[in-house]
Amino acid sequence: MLKSSRGDLNGFLDEGSHIKGELHFEDTFKVSGKITGSVISEGGDLELYEQGEIEGEVRVRQALVSGKVGGELRADRVEITSTGKVTADVYTPSLVIREGAFFEGRCSMHADARRDEPGREKVARMPLAKER
Repeated sequence: MLKSSRGDLNGFLDEGSHIKGELHFEDTFKVSGKITGSVISEGGDLELYEQGEIEGEVRVRQALVSGKVGGELRADRVEITSTGKVTADVYTPSLVIREGAFFEGRCSMHADARRDEPGREKVARMPLAKER
């Protein structure tokens, strides 16, 4: 569970509910339903439960993923739990992938990764074995 800076819950999308479009919130938002579109919060935390699904763009302070995310995920901290399935490009300086989690996509992990404009990412390069 994430610790919100203020501890306030802005909302909850329950299983069986579906939002299409843009969701903006300030502190903490919990999702067990489905969101197709954008989830945006400069200083807020997103908790995506096992039944939850997001397809689109996610830009939050912290993301705890136990459900499914597809598209693009930008956060200061991302944690994918053992039940989480992420098929997205992830931009974060802090990534935790628990045993059993699924991640497929690109990952950029520099200090300002979340704030970079799409298409202007700085992707880390691993040296080849003969360069080491």
